[in-house]
Amino acid sequence: MTTTSIPPRPTVTSPEFVEDPHKYYRVMRDHYPLLHDETSGYYFVSRFEDVARVYKDSEAFSNENYAFQMEPVVGRTVIQMSGREHTVNRKLITPALRGNYLDELLPQVDEIAASMVAEFPDSGTIDLVENFTKWFPINVIVRMLDLPKEDLPKFHDWYSSLMAFLSNLTQDPEIHAWGMRTQKDYPAYMLPIIAERRRNPGDDLISRLTQTETQGEALSDERIKALIGLLLIAGGETTDKAIASTIKHLMENPDQLEAVRADRSLVAAALVENLRYHPPVQIILRTATRDIEVAGDTIPSGSVVGCVNGAANRDERRFADPDQFNVFREDVSMQNAFLGSADHIAFALGRHFCVGSLLAKREAETAINMVLDRFPTLEYADGFVPKDVGLFTRGPEKLMVKA
Repeated sequence: MTTTSIPPRPTVTSPEFVEDPHKYYRVMRDHYPLLHDETSGYYFVSRFEDVARVYKDSEAFSNENYAFQMEPVVGRTVIQMSGREHTVNRKLITPALRGNYLDELLPQVDEIAASMVAEFPDSGTIDLVENFTKWFPINVIVRMLDLPKEDLPKFHDWYSSLMAFLSNLTQDPEIHAWGMRTQKDYPAYMLPIIAERRRNPGDDLISRLTQTETQGEALSDERIKALIGLLLIAGGETTDKAIASTIKHLMENPDQLEAVRADRSLVAAALVENLRYHPPVQIILRTATRDIEVAGDTIPSGSVVGCVNGAANRDERRFADPDQFNVFREDVSMQNAFLGSADHIAFALGRHFCVGSLLAKREAETAINMVLDRFPTLEYADGFVPKDVGLFTRGPEKLMVKA
């Protein structure tokens, strides 16, 4: 008689887990589909069906966790709201990120990307992360907000501190202190600008937000400040990593890279497959509103629940050959890939599906196309081996390529 040994319970906060989370995602799905992490106290769900359920059942799983993840730094945002408050605030901000305004913005997205690519050197090596993907999305946001380009380092520091604060599972005091500095410096910078745009509105996003109204309600200066903070993290960090990861995975699959180069309609397919294969946001938190059974075990009321997107999107119960990057994949709908009905999990699901997904899609498609145009042969620099970093958000640390 043979016995099958069960692998040890993964520790989500361990250096080994952070170094190679996919090594542990399968262990979680197969043996610990509801994993209680003693360091953080959180409960992690990893199977596609369970993660989708948590996102879609907003009565059993709320967004109250953002009250300690994000609100202390930038204020209360739409992603932690529910009920009528969420409905009204989402209606207030959606026109700013979709529809006519997005159409007006797209030529500027192309212009920003083209100007950055034009600055690449003609010889030697270039880091596509540091010289392009890290700064391109935040350049777009700064243009949307009509803020000084020379303040880009401030914005990057603020959204980096917010991302670190949001994902501070071990309660590192230095990360907390960094977040508290942003709590002081960011409003001191942003609130006077919002007040001025309210008095003298232009065509920029801040001005539009000061003028928008629905069901007799408008956005306060504090709410706009918080929304812009959310935009910095959601539109900067995640889009950066989505672009870099897609380029990386195409380079690691040369046949698919050449197929995409030859047929640019496949750029969107490559982006969607990357969202499934290696989503930029690996973990999103929710809060259990009552004792609830998941994966055969009980999550106590009030517990924080970690939805592990990176594990769910590799679930062999849902996807064929999930560990293979495949731009020709047939079990992910392109039509719904950037909607709340998406059948991958990268932007959450349901009513809190990312409202900026269409802007992110266009930014990423533009960036990937311009990189393909600029590099007829896209090759890593001699001796370079890419490495992914991050736990909550994850992507290449560098992408050194031959210029």
